Amino acid sequence: MRPEPVMRPEPIVAPNVDDESEKQSDGKVDDKKPNLPESSIAASAAEKDQSKIDLDAVIDSVYLSYPLLEAAVQQRTIAFGEQMQALGEFDLKVTAASENQPTGFYETYRQRAGFVQPRYEGGNFFGGYRIGRGNFEPWYKERETNEAGEFRAGVAIPLARDRRIDERRAALWRANTGRQLADPDINAQLIGFVQEASYAYWNWVAAGEKYRIAQGILGLAEDRTEGFRRQTEQGLLDPPVLTDNLRLVADRKAALAAAEQKLRLSAVKLSLYLRGPDGRPLVPDDKMLPKFPPPTPIEYEAMPSDISVAINQRPEIAVLEFMRQQLEIDFAQASNEFQPSIDAVLGATQDIGRRASRSNDKGEFEADASVYLDVPVQRRKARGKMQATQGKITQVSAKLRLTEDKVVADVQAVYAALVAAYEQVEQMRQSVEFAEDLARRERRNLEMGASDLLIVALREQFAVEAAAKLVDALLIYYLAQADYRAALAEDQLP
Repeated sequence: MRPEPVMRPEPIVAPNVDDESEKQSDGKVDDKKPNLPESSIAASAAEKDQSKIDLDAVIDSVYLSYPLLEAAVQQRTIAFGEQMQALGEFDLKVTAASENQPTGFYETYRQRAGFVQPRYEGGNFFGGYRIGRGNFEPWYKERETNEAGEFRAGVAIPLARDRRIDERRAALWRANTGRQLADPDINAQLIGFVQEASYAYWNWVAAGEKYRIAQGILGLAEDRTEGFRRQTEQGLLDPPVLTDNLRLVADRKAALAAAEQKLRLSAVKLSLYLRGPDGRPLVPDDKMLPKFPPPTPIEYEAMPSDISVAINQRPEIAVLEFMRQQLEIDFAQASNEFQPSIDAVLGATQDIGRRASRSNDKGEFEADASVYLDVPVQRRKARGKMQATQGKITQVSAKLRLTEDKVVADVQAVYAALVAAYEQVEQMRQSVEFAEDLARRERRNLEMGASDLLIVALREQFAVEAAAKLVDALLIYYLAQADYRAALAEDQLP
């Protein structure tokens, strides 16, 4: 006997693709949905006059409240602190001392206070005041001052080593470069976070599409069940046909449960990147599931300009360049240590107050000039440091060249992936159309008695497999889009 016709619209098993001219053609797909946790994401989506979550909302959430990005941004604070720490080597230093000998044949009392101000050009300014009273040993008469004390000031100037660079300036310059290095380091992590978030988003969208496909194919079997049951009760249909359809329903319910589980898991993974105003993860509701937007082809003519953009923007290149700058500072410091230490010290002193001796040998204004020489003869320490630092510079330069080559290769690979994925989507779309047409014809043949349930089930299964492959192709395309965004380093913190 011919099976009773099923009065139900033909469902679209293929994945929905976002298009303003398209409308959902199957109401039953929206009736059966997994009970994913409700969240306040609906409120934020309503503010955009839409009920779906788009990729921009996920990326904005990463920028605003992703914990690892917040941790990475603290690198700026660390670098600023290290810069301030290096600047501290140029701070004004105040010194003071009180040295007294109240008992014994020679009773002396000495007090002094002074300052040392490091010069950015090298060396130091120094000055101070001291007062020495008492009965001083003849061999320590220089410790004695006139009654009101003695003022002294001067400057120490390096003439060879430490003139162009010294340890203090080298540390400061390295800290300055480290502060500049913080931004590309943060951006490198941001690019990775956005890429991971995009992967999670598109996997969630793909899981939703496969869940809809499982719902649609289950609905076909369930609709046939009622008609088969009535015909079996009326004796118009053999019972095994109904039993076989019930088996098909059970199989498809199991497939739907598996698809629902994958949808739940993908929503939980997405919640790591999708967060609310309080920074807590938001598990998106299934009502927020969007459709795949229509893919667009990429033009190979834009590749040279994209390669140029990627080389200019990729943070790993900037990181290596700043690392090389720091090593060049180290090399300059090592070269500085190779030179002899020749320091000139100019000073002046003046005692004031009542004279300490009849000869008034402390009363005259005094000026002194000194030159100090320190030459390491073999200079192996400096030579070894220069050699090691030069080797590190060569290493970084080689890594920089390879990184630039990898950036070019990344862009080329992404272009190839996008072109292949787009072509795969177009071919799979045609495959879905053919498979659905065959399944639709076979269902009509079944209604007319010209086919059987086994052939219909096979045709429907082929349509489901084609639709799932189309979802996979779309997923591959949009994952490649995420790779394209990462390859061009489009995400940069201000």
